[in-house]
Parts: sequence; structure tokens; C-alpha cells
Amino acid sequence: MDLGLHGRRALVTGASSGLGLGTARALVAAGASVVLVARSQERLNEAAASLDGDVHTLVADVSDTTHVADMVAQAEAMLGGIDILIANAGGPPAGTFETTDLDAYLPALQLNLLSSVAMCKAAVPAMCERGWGRVVAITSVSVRQPIPHLILSNTARAGLTGFLKTLALEVASKGVTVNSVQPGLHRTDRLVGLYDNPDSVAQSVPAKKLGDPDDFGRVAAFLCSESAQFITGAAIPVDGGAYSGLQ
Repeated sequence: MDLGLHGRRALVTGASSGLGLGTARALVAAGASVVLVARSQERLNEAAASLDGDVHTLVADVSDTTHVADMVAQAEAMLGGIDILIANAGGPPAGTFETTDLDAYLPALQLNLLSSVAMCKAAVPAMCERGWGRVVAITSVSVRQPIPHLILSNTARAGLTGFLKTLALEVASKGVTVNSVQPGLHRTDRLVGLYDNPDSVAQSVPAKKLGDPDDFGRVAAFLCSESAQFITGAAIPVDGGAYSGLQ
């Protein structure tokens, strides 16, 4: 399927592995030029080597929001502009209400809420001026159905979802779509770090398997496509049926 993304320019954060890399892979396969962002140059080099296309790398920590505007400017200089923003970041530490100190909330909000707000502030105005843009944030199915022992992630990503919905309404008339994709359990480094036996956790998923990051990436890339131009303000679960609600 031709996504209509040949020549489009994408910035993907958290792109050295997992869902970010899976999304970058799908965008490159669709003909987009991509800047991969992560904290480790070594891991970025490995990720870039696995992609066949116009790929650039940029070392940055998106949780430091004071530097996000500079990161976006550097990516724009590499590509000549940014048409697509994939806002993605790792998750904060696990914990419950009882075990999580108040001081832990601000770093989590910086990582999983304010980093994406800062990226949108830096990248979206130029998209609006050009009359075309795509923002896709990678959040979590916990926004719909909180995950036990992940109170920081549940809290921060729910706030981000509210921001994205509001932004979508404000820029819809300017040719810019804003959506989020809510992953469930996928075979990523994050999952391995949270669970001693990831394969046993798969039995809790109705599909009885863990998600493939590359499959996830193709869903995210579709939201960036020309065919998805009428989809905005959506929050789409990709979770093997784990979310059990009706809405």
C-alpha cells in the first residue's frame, strides 16, 4: 500500500529500539526521510544500520525540555523541515501509590508529558504554515485501563492524551493531524525490564502473544499517511485485545 509519504520528513524520538524503531522502519519503507533520536549514539548507529533509506541520527534526551527546541531545530536542518513528528519516550520506574514518593512525579511528567508538549511547540507551527503535518504520540493502553504498579506512567500519559486531543482540535483546519497510538504488551526492552518472564505475561493477552514492534510501527505509519488525513484526535489501542472496555 502506498502511504503517500515519499519525500516526507520525519522526526522519531526514542528511536534506537522497540516501538520507536519499528515506527521509523515503517516510515523509511514508505519513502520518508527520518531523523532517529535517542540518548546513545552507539545504539542509534546500530538502529540506523538496520534501516535502508535516508536516515540520520541525533543524540538527545527528550526529558530535558530545555533542549527540545534545539533538537527539533537540528532535525529540521538535517532534513530541510519536519512534516511528521513521532513523539516517543521510555517509561518511568514502576511503583504504586504507597511506594512512589511525590518527588518522582515531576521527572515522570517531564519524560512522558512535557517532552511531547515541547516537541509539538517546536515542530507544529511550521506544519501549520505549510498546511500539512502529522503528529503521532506513542503512549500506552494504560491511558484507557491503568496498569497496576505503573502509577507514574498511568498518570503522565493520561495527561498527554488530554493535551493531544486539545491540540488536534486546534490545528485540524490547518492540515495537521494529531493522534496517539496506545500499545499494550509488545516485545521490547521495556517489557523485558518490567517482567522476569515476558512470554508468560503474554498469556494475559486475549491474542495469547506479545505484539511485534514492526507491526505496531506500520499502524503508526498509516496514521501519517495521506489516506489517514481525516483521522485526528484519535487514541488507538494496539494491544491484542487487552483493553476490555466498550469505549
